[in-house]
Amino acid sequence: MDATQVKSLVDRTLKSLVDQLNTVIVGKAAQTQDCVVCLLAGGHLLIEDVPGVGKTTLAHALARTFGLQFSRVQFTADLMPSDLSGVSVYERAKESFVFHPGPIFAQVLLADEINRASPKTQSALLEAMEEKQVTIEGQTRPLPQPFFVLATQNPLDQIGTYALPESQLDRFLMRISLGYPDREAERELLTGHDRRGLLDALPSLLSSAELQALQQRVLAVHVSAPLLDYVQDLIAATRNGQWFVQGLSPRAGIAVLRSARAQAMLSGRDYVAPDDVQAILPQTVAHRLVPLSQSGRGALEQVSAMLAATPLR
Repeated sequence: MDATQVKSLVDRTLKSLVDQLNTVIVGKAAQTQDCVVCLLAGGHLLIEDVPGVGKTTLAHALARTFGLQFSRVQFTADLMPSDLSGVSVYERAKESFVFHPGPIFAQVLLADEINRASPKTQSALLEAMEEKQVTIEGQTRPLPQPFFVLATQNPLDQIGTYALPESQLDRFLMRISLGYPDREAERELLTGHDRRGLLDALPSLLSSAELQALQQRVLAVHVSAPLLDYVQDLIAATRNGQWFVQGLSPRAGIAVLRSARAQAMLSGRDYVAPDDVQAILPQTVAHRLVPLSQSGRGALEQVSAMLAATPLR
């Protein structure tokens, strides 16, 4: 696609993507926009909340709307790494081992209730999420492109959950929470169409090639020197010992810029503004940070407080 075709695709499609998601996940416009931003930025998404608020439905809706091949794995305590990646099986007719790919060989992998699997199985996703490939029995196999992990997670105080290690959390570009619907949205859910029926009727608004073109367009969104100064000031604030136990890594800083670029493009601009950084910062960095214990705040609240205390130059 040339630049004119990509611009036309941006203007024509992005608002429709968000609008279609909002027909399935009602009353959560901010969260659905975050999901679109995450996928446009080429990142992986972690959705954390109690059961029954629409996490899995949202993942299905994203895959259908973006026109991507979809695979779902229910993570359980007895799930093995080979259940994800696949296994070689001896076939007598061929007198050799034949590799049977697992569900990870899809464009969208829904890792449902990811924190109910053991740390060993969770770690099987690390190479896939970072390098878009898996190494099985000494052979490296590329994953389909684009490749996204959409993981859902239950609160850690629920029975049978394992905390995701820091290295795993760092592979997720964003973490969001849906929360309970407000009264009006819940009334629509109670009296409206079945969500499963709505999912089955969703059309694909993009092809894989169009999505990859949009992702390339995100990388071209302009970031000015003053904006970079602002991002670096925010990163430095996480490291000064006032707010968090440890600060953000350079990889996390790159994630902030990718998310801000996608947010700017979704807002119809070809440059990043401070508002874009402020809009995506909590959901992009809070899961990578541990607040100081004496603050009495959670990570999201601490990021918001730090954001308010860090002035624009």
